[in-house]
This record gives sequence, C-alpha cells and structure tokens, in this order.
Amino acid sequence: QVQLVESGGGSVQAGGSLRLSCAASGDTLSSSCMGWFRQAPGKEREGVAAIDSDGKAAYADSVKGRFTVSQDNAKSTLYLQMTNLKAEDTAMYYCVRKEGGCLGHLFWVLKFDYWGHGTQVTVSS
Repeated sequence: QVQLVESGGGSVQAGGSLRLSCAASGDTLSSSCMGWFRQAPGKEREGVAAIDSDGKAAYADSVKGRFTVSQDNAKSTLYLQMTNLKAEDTAMYYCVRKEGGCLGHLFWVLKFDYWGHGTQVTVSS
C-alpha cells in the first residue's frame, strides 16, 4: 500500500510561482508513473503532468512550458514547479501513482491506483 500526501498549495497572484510536493510512503521501490491531476469546482478532473521512474515527463498542453514535474533520487517525493500561474490553474491538485510506466502525453488515460487527498491552489486575478 502506498500513501500520498500533498503539500505546498496556497494562494498566489497571476503570474506567480508555486511548488507542490507529494511525499509517498509505503512500497515505493517499484517502477512507477507518478503525476498530478487537478479539479476545479464544476469542471472535469484533468491530468496535469506525470513522470516515469526514469525521469521521462509528460505534460498537458495547457501547462506545457509553465510547469515542471520532477522527483527525488529515491523516487518517493514528487514535485510540481508551477510558474506563470493563471487564474485557470485554480484547482485542487492531487498526487497520483501507479506501477509501471506512463504513456507519454496519454498519461491522463491511465488508471492510477493511489491518490492523495489534494492540496488547493488558488490564483487570483
């Protein structure tokens, strides 16, 4: 069993930056795809970014060039560096994980086995 705990959310001005973190505990030694989904009230949940254990990353078109996903050497902590934030980035952000690789830009179709409880990101203006 893997537990995911997000942190780093908050309120920022449009154009600002924020870094989210996801601490994974439990059995995290296997090859995995970890990533971030987000959901705003009244909107569909969408995949934001994902990264394989080998460091290969993929992004939604809406955040490409603005967000960077990364992980630590132990592959147990996931990060999402968000820059040039926009109002439409406002959402609850969830850390997700599954065994095996991601599917590049199709990562959002994967069924992730583990979900965190989310961290709120609010972008004003």
